[in-house]
Amino acid sequence: MASGLCGAAGSLLLSSAPWGLGGRSRRMMTLWTQGREVFSAAVSAVLPENMMRGSLALRGECLLVDGRSFAPMGNVHLVGFGKAVLGMAAAAERILGDHLVRGVVSVPHGIQEALRQAGKGEMLLGPDSRITVLEGARHNLPDRDAMEAASAIRELASGLTEQDLLLVLISGGGSALLPAPTPPITLEEKQSLTRQLAARGATIQELNTLRKALSQLKGGGLARCAHPAQVVSLILSDVIADPPELIASGPTVPSPADPGECWAILEKYGLRSSLPQSVRDVLSGLGGAGTGQGQAGLVHNAIIGSNALALEAASARARGLGFLPVVLSPAVCGEVQAVSRLYGLLVRFASQARSEEGAEGSLREAILGMGPEVGVPDRDLLHTLKVLEECRGGALCLLSGGEPTVQLRGKGKGGRNQELALRVAMELAQGGSSLPAPLGVAFLSGGTDGQDGPTDAAGAIADPLLVSEAREQGLDPAQFLDNNDSYTFFTRLSRGDRLIRTGLTGTNVMDVHLVLIQGEEAGSGAHAAAGRS
Repeated sequence: MASGLCGAAGSLLLSSAPWGLGGRSRRMMTLWTQGREVFSAAVSAVLPENMMRGSLALRGECLLVDGRSFAPMGNVHLVGFGKAVLGMAAAAERILGDHLVRGVVSVPHGIQEALRQAGKGEMLLGPDSRITVLEGARHNLPDRDAMEAASAIRELASGLTEQDLLLVLISGGGSALLPAPTPPITLEEKQSLTRQLAARGATIQELNTLRKALSQLKGGGLARCAHPAQVVSLILSDVIADPPELIASGPTVPSPADPGECWAILEKYGLRSSLPQSVRDVLSGLGGAGTGQGQAGLVHNAIIGSNALALEAASARARGLGFLPVVLSPAVCGEVQAVSRLYGLLVRFASQARSEEGAEGSLREAILGMGPEVGVPDRDLLHTLKVLEECRGGALCLLSGGEPTVQLRGKGKGGRNQELALRVAMELAQGGSSLPAPLGVAFLSGGTDGQDGPTDAAGAIADPLLVSEAREQGLDPAQFLDNNDSYTFFTRLSRGDRLIRTGLTGTNVMDVHLVLIQGEEAGSGAHAAAGRS
């Protein structure tokens, strides 16, 4: 939500802004600097150490978790799985001290060395750590190493008593790092079934229904293994709307398997008749184990990090820089073409609201019509349009997050953030004639994990001048987009200075998008008071 007064942001950080290349203005380069600062604030807020310190604390003999008090009595055990879990575990061990008995975490193959090379020593466990680190899931796919890690986690949980507390750390990527097919199903059989369902168009909800039904640990299975111990899960969400039952397939969220639903899904996609006998046997035996009514009271799941939290921190930083922040949505999704179109329309709406009051009716209609394509409800779009109208001439920072998708057509190198930034630049270039001269605009899209696709960049920055600058350097943005080659484009354009390179961050709450619209006072003294309301 927007708050505060409409700002000018005209003189901030000018002394630290680099001089531009070619036709770039010092004003535009300042916007870039400010955009990077806002993005950095978003990522910092969801770094493992910051999240854990804000959610986990010892007060005497009590463990405070998400506002609730537990009595660890020196019997805290820890398990974790996910891409951001190593840093979470290191922070938890520093907080718990001698209360921690032992732990096991399942993390991506190579992450310890990657963090070491990135200078993220604070996210690594010390040589005397009580936590065992097991790496697996190469290429984010379940494998034998991940299965061994899952087995070690299951063994630890199964040996606990009512005197123990199991602290579970969960982040995105956790599903692939916790493969535990119910015997006699093999890992290969479960993977084959999942691939076939996905290839035939099964939804993520349908895939999760089968994954949980065929797993010993997903769908509340880990909590069942730990019974009668107290289970406390700290979850870093990389899923839109933060549903705990979907993050890593909900290993600590009681979710009774419905055999009828499973059979219906298999029938729907024509797979029932070709099932391996092992899968048939497991599905036929569902329904007897249950989740236990008493168990539910012993499980506490807390979302401690999310895209919404990152956007909240970004808003605070934008406000500190003199911008009025307005959060569009933390759940933007859909194809990048549609998402880029939305941002282009919103910038044009803002510019017309400043230059031609009453001329934005058709734009409003077009923006509202895009809601279903990008996952943004009408109420959020209407709120954003209201702020853009009310803050005519002021400095604005439009923020959103989520995870758009890219349709792969070419063989280039890139990621959804870089492709989105390039597509927004194309939209801004098409609407360039409608942007008044004093209006400065910059767009940034970045992945909070620091890795956008198979590249060393987190994302990129765009503005209305990008397309003309590229053509002056012999680069055709459309050709690079046709080949999904956005990284190569941004690398070649002006020595790659529009790329966002943070290095591996050790966290992941999807992506952050921001549009900075500079106040008219920053652009021209003659326009300082124009259009104020």
